[in-house]
Amino acid sequence: QVQFVESGGDLVQPGGSLRLSCAASRSIFGIPNMAWYRQAPGKQRELVAFFITVGITNYADSVKGRFTISRDNAKNTVYLQMNNLKPEDTAVYYCNTRPPIASYWGQGTQVTVSS
Repeated sequence: QVQFVESGGDLVQPGGSLRLSCAASRSIFGIPNMAWYRQAPGKQRELVAFFITVGITNYADSVKGRFTISRDNAKNTVYLQMNNLKPEDTAVYYCNTRPPIASYWGQGTQVTVSS
């Protein structure tokens, strides 16, 4: 069992940047398939960025070239660097494994992109 705590969300203007953090309650060294998801108001939760395996990542088409997922196993933390943010990126962002495990969902962190 592991708990994830997301942080770093904020209100940002279009074109701005944010870095989200996902802190795990134990080592993530043995969890290669970490991922970030998001849920916008009135929409289903969607996969945003993920590790296919160690060192290999992939992204939803809507964020490709703008978002970067990374991890620091020594700090038990996964990051999501988000650049050139758009209003449609507004959502609550969560980390989990891929596929997600129901009991691993945290509270998420709110990202709002608005002028």
